[in-house]
Formats: sequence, C-alpha cells, structure tokens
Amino acid sequence: MDFSDVSLTALRVFRTVAEQGTFTAAAASLGYTQSAVSRQIASLERAAGAELLERRRDGVRLTPAGRVVMRRATVVLDEIDATARELSGLPGQAGTVRLGWFPSAGAVLVPRALAALRRTDPGLQVVSREGGTPALVRALRAGSLDLALLASMPPFRPPDTESPPLVLQTLTERALRLAVPAAHPLARGDFVDVADLRGQRWIASSSSAEDRLMGVWPGLDERPEIAHIARDWLAKLHLVAAGGGLTTVPALLAAAAPPGVRVLPVRGGPQEQRRLLLAHLPHPLTDLGLRVASALRTAALETDEPTRPEL
Repeated sequence: MDFSDVSLTALRVFRTVAEQGTFTAAAASLGYTQSAVSRQIASLERAAGAELLERRRDGVRLTPAGRVVMRRATVVLDEIDATARELSGLPGQAGTVRLGWFPSAGAVLVPRALAALRRTDPGLQVVSREGGTPALVRALRAGSLDLALLASMPPFRPPDTESPPLVLQTLTERALRLAVPAAHPLARGDFVDVADLRGQRWIASSSSAEDRLMGVWPGLDERPEIAHIARDWLAKLHLVAAGGGLTTVPALLAAAAPPGVRVLPVRGGPQEQRRLLLAHLPHPLTDLGLRVASALRTAALETDEPTRPEL
C-alpha cells in the first residue's frame, strides 16, 4: 500500500461519504458528481490496497480497514483545518468541541448548556449541528463530531450495529408528554387519560425511516385523524396553541411551549418512555469534551423538573 499520492480531496470525500451514508448524498453535499466521488474513493482504496467501504443496498458503511483509514484521516484533516484557522486568526481547534443534537434538543437543552459554558469556560468553542439519529451516528463514526445527543425509545436498541460500539450515557429517562391547547377540554386537569385520546385531531410529522407518524400518541386503537403535518417541533407547538390539534412532545420541550399550550402527562396504558443519550466514540474524551458533556448533563437535569402550568 502507498499513501504518498493520496490527496486531501480524497480524504475529505471519504469522510463525507462515510458521514452521509451514500455516494449520492455525499456528492450533493460536496457539489460533485457521483462519478467524481466514486473516482476519489477508488483512488483511496487502490492506495490502501483494501476495500474501505462496504457497499450495501441501504448505503455504505466502513469496513475494518476503512475504520483504520478514517481514524488517521480525521487526524490529518483536523490538523489541516486547525492550521487554516490559526493562519486566519480564528480560534484554534484545541478550543473546539463538535456537537450534534437531535431536533427537539435544540429548543431548550443545547442553548441552556451553551449559556452555562459561556459563563464557566468562555474560551471554549462549541460548533454544533442538528440531525437525525442515523446521520449523527455516521458523523460520530466519521470523526466529524465529538459528541452527539440522541433520542431513544423502547426497546432501547443501540443506535447502530457497528463495531466497536459507541459509548452511550443516559442523561434522562422520562415519559412522553402530550401538548394540548389551553382551551381544550383535556387541558382542564393535571393529566390526560389515554382513553380520552380516541377521536382527537393530531399534528404529526412523517418518519419515512420507520413509516410511522411522529406526534400521534403511540398505540392508539384507531386510524388517527391528522389535521396538520409539520416537521419542526416549535411549529407543531404553535399549531397546538392555535387550536389545530394535539401532538406528543418529549418532556424536555415543556419549557419551550408557547402561551396557549399545556404539556401534560398521559395516564392509562403502558408508559411511553423516552431516553436522552449522550454518545461518543469508544475512546477517552478530551478535557474540553468532558466539560461540554458535564454542561449537557447539568442542563438535562434542569429540564427534568416538573412541568410548569401554562396559561
């Protein structure tokens, strides 16, 4: 094997393919043609003398050789990026932690943790981005993220089957909640009985990966009436405030509910538990990573308080 002629472009393309999960998505992200992406990967595999990506019907994943190359490529690319920032007078990589988070974590949890870090560690730079669980896990594997906040639901399986397993820490485990218009009859009490959810109108979003609706209470024994489709959590909550229907929310979003919304527990039937996980690769976190992880844990505990009454 001979890496002497391997270009930085090939390494960046390789990392992007691993992160995006398909050649097509990587090409779109980079602004390349798919054939150009394929050529870069082929040149890297020739230099390695091994297949670096396993081509599957549902996309690609790193082979054992690919994981070795990715680990080394990440070090090289991060050093190059840090050098460019230093030459530009921007903060260096040594003070940066890269964080990924699932959509609803961006409404309360992440801002709360970042605000705390600005007070305790003003020199620490956190670069963050939102994504679904599959994308965040691929980014961790590709070395593009240091930490990721993930949501998990029963039966609480690992987020992927790759080896070695990711390190997963449960920050909170709480029951799913229901967002109800404040003027709705169901908002009069301190909880909603699951039997009273039959015949209600719902605000949902489609989850194509699992072909189910997010926002409808799980396990309803009827075909739900979907009044509105929205992907954004805050858009859903404002539709609830406008009287458009009901929607489910994780407990950590209760603090972000706008006026006109009550976020209530549901009683009766099996409890719908949700876990908030902090994930990273199976190696010790840096001191900076540990500080960010600590701030996220503290913020998660702060959101784990009883829901305030909404007016």
